[in-house]
Amino acid sequence: MLYWLLYQRLFVHFPPFRIFRYVTFRTAFASLTAMFIALIIGPFVVRQLREFQIGQYIREEGPKAHQKKAGTPTMGGLLIGISIVVPTLLWADLSNRFIWLALFATIAFGSIGFADDYLKIVNKRNLGLTGRMKLVLQFAAAAVIGIVLVWLTARHQYSTHLIVPFIKQFRPDLVIEAFRTSPTLWPLAFAPFVLFVMLVIVGSSNAVNLTDGLDGLAIGCTVIAAGALTVLTYLSGHANFSEYLELQRMPQVAELTIFCGAMVGASIGFLWYNAHPAEIFMGDVGSLALGGAIGTVAVIIKQELLLPFVGGVFVIEAASVILQVGSYKLRKKRIFKMAPIHHHFELAGWSESKIIIRFWIAALVFALFALTTLKLR
Repeated sequence: MLYWLLYQRLFVHFPPFRIFRYVTFRTAFASLTAMFIALIIGPFVVRQLREFQIGQYIREEGPKAHQKKAGTPTMGGLLIGISIVVPTLLWADLSNRFIWLALFATIAFGSIGFADDYLKIVNKRNLGLTGRMKLVLQFAAAAVIGIVLVWLTARHQYSTHLIVPFIKQFRPDLVIEAFRTSPTLWPLAFAPFVLFVMLVIVGSSNAVNLTDGLDGLAIGCTVIAAGALTVLTYLSGHANFSEYLELQRMPQVAELTIFCGAMVGASIGFLWYNAHPAEIFMGDVGSLALGGAIGTVAVIIKQELLLPFVGGVFVIEAASVILQVGSYKLRKKRIFKMAPIHHHFELAGWSESKIIIRFWIAALVFALFALTTLKLR
């Protein structure tokens, strides 16, 4: 909105407003706007959640130290969502379809998380939507994103080719060419691509959700991952940088840098209240929305295969749960004291603050490694 007003309308009358054409400038403003929105309305949100008695229910089988957190206001992801959506609407070019796709992912996955959190509060226990129902809704939202990307591919605004880290020339296409020319089988040609998109986005959403178990852990890792995505998005949309780094050149993707910047700012603002000891928890409304947004951005900028490095801690947390469940079902033995793995370290005697900070360090190392791979091709 401000981009349209200040640049597209008032620029001709006041030439200094040309500065608002630059993505880097608007990204900085979007990030600051998001952070200040979160900081300013944060206390109000905390008070309202307390008044409505929207408190977190702690599962009994978890670490006993967590029982004292019972009743801490949850659903703080609403604060994150507002702090991402509003600055994006203010500073981004709203004629850009990728912006709306990223906003859709944030709102859709956030709505699923909201329903899950709401049921937990109504039922007064740590169980909301069933796992199956949650996955069905997540896959449905991700399928919509995949179908829209297929539509953009048909208009030559997107590509279904993958960018493989470390290998310059190998760019496989997730489309069955034999079906592509057939009018009746054309939808099947893009089925592998849509399925891949669904797996990436749903996997990302749930990985962030599993990481959200300690004060500030998930949101701190999100700041780092979103920061890395901000850099990757800007490079993918920049003509000179994308050519130099041999990335797929997508001019319209550059506008997504503003969305990523807003995600960084919103996460920093929320961390102010979520840092240990937390005054508010993000809940599923926050973790699912952030994970869905991160996965969607990675898909749009063609860095799906780099996403496990960008969000390395999220992957480790999700993998620990998969390994724990698989091991118990197959061997009736547990690999970790408790999954996700941050609870394993808690039960091993690590303090909560030590786990959080060390996981942040690991997240930063993963993100820096992801950025270095751009040149290692």
